[in-house]
Amino acid sequence: MFGIIVCGVIISLILWIYLRWRNVREYWARRGVPHLPPHPLMGSLTFLQQKNPALWMIDTYKQFKKPYVGIWLFWRPALIINSPEIARNILVKDFDNFRNRLVKPGSFDPFKNSLFTANDPMWSSMRRGLTSVFTSSKLKAMQGLFDQKANDLIQRIKNTKDTSKLEIRSLLTDYTSDVIATAAFGVETSAALTGKDPIRTVAKNLMTVDWYKGLCWSTIFFFPKLAERLRLPVFSESSTQFLKKVFETVSKQRRDNGIKEVKDLLDAILKLKDDDIENKHGYTDNDIWAQVVTFLFAGFETSSSVMSFMLYELSLRPDLQDKMYEELIEAKKSQNGSLDLTVQADLKYLNCVFKEALRMYSPLGWLDRETINDYKVDENLTIPAGTPIYVNGIGMQYDSDVYPDPETFNPERFLPENEKDLKPFTYMPFGEGPRSCIAKRFAQISVRNAMSHLILNFKFKPLPGAPKPSEVKYENKHLLLVPGESLFIDFEPRNVSFGL
Repeated sequence: MFGIIVCGVIISLILWIYLRWRNVREYWARRGVPHLPPHPLMGSLTFLQQKNPALWMIDTYKQFKKPYVGIWLFWRPALIINSPEIARNILVKDFDNFRNRLVKPGSFDPFKNSLFTANDPMWSSMRRGLTSVFTSSKLKAMQGLFDQKANDLIQRIKNTKDTSKLEIRSLLTDYTSDVIATAAFGVETSAALTGKDPIRTVAKNLMTVDWYKGLCWSTIFFFPKLAERLRLPVFSESSTQFLKKVFETVSKQRRDNGIKEVKDLLDAILKLKDDDIENKHGYTDNDIWAQVVTFLFAGFETSSSVMSFMLYELSLRPDLQDKMYEELIEAKKSQNGSLDLTVQADLKYLNCVFKEALRMYSPLGWLDRETINDYKVDENLTIPAGTPIYVNGIGMQYDSDVYPDPETFNPERFLPENEKDLKPFTYMPFGEGPRSCIAKRFAQISVRNAMSHLILNFKFKPLPGAPKPSEVKYENKHLLLVPGESLFIDFEPRNVSFGL
């Protein structure tokens, strides 16, 4: 009798699992949404740790060429948006229904309420409090910081006997981590000049991705509830504690001296907590310092990766280097030998190269959201509340109808006479709408300033036998689109230096 009961339970369980799986498998077919059949366990996520997610997004876009594509996050239905018109609705017009991201660290994680991952109303209050740091006037006041670190970078290269042995991603990360650490923590660092610094050591740990860290990040991005149950962290405990100690030390010094005006990110964050006297927003100490660390991590690796691809592509385009050099020299002459950040923002070729690098190598190629209420995508499809959405930004940036020959590095497509014809919402490396990257201006300035110094002081030459840009491997375990192999070029000093 007991055996019959056990068999009945097993059969019932198997039947339930089968019916549940059949319902999951047919979810998008019943709604007439194009899709590929899901894997019984992984859904559409079989690419994880096998292919960089950005490359998977590009492949998905090219394969379907439809306004949207149905996928599964394990057994959870989600939707990829390939249409610029629908993207505009989600990111701007109907933003109130898409205020929250899907990505979410566990409740135990100190980074659960960072600006990147926080939900409303925490996100709104944080965003308002930190926006003042990234105004044009505040960033222009940091001219000295950007120049100092760029000059350190140039001196480092000049001090190197064989520049072909400088791994460019590591070199440029020394620069970006220096700039961001100084702006975020208010501490003096020396990685750009020496390649060594305590904060740079932690940054190196943050950007090193093995199978376990890849598993943690993939779960936090695509299955946050499982990350909560398994207590998978964003960063290692040692890195977290070190950065927390730095923050506590520096913030104590700031408070002892008194914060009379907001000059940098640290001031803004401390003021955010001090102004919340009645704790109406519920900020904790972890919420406050997590913003600084998130700014450090989100900024140093994304900027250094894009700059690495820029230099690597430029090493094969001496004609473009010459145009950029001549443009910079003319700008310096018109400014009596100086070249401030405002002038750099208007340099035609410098910005074309930067924009094309961001088009091809956007560090985070998609924008994740989660619907708050049921949502009518178009006349044919309504999705229920809680459905994850992925706006396929990088996929649209590889659309051959918008960007002919999209696999070719062609900055000329962003010349003013050409850029005006580009379709809106087909270029979103910093996101769009109210939840776009708050540090967009900071990133643009740090990259433009470093590139200006580099172009004025060096010619970039490819090394014999080095892979072509199209042959460069990407890091498959990483969620960001970053090189998966070491990249090298040669820095040839210019005969006459017109350094900034």
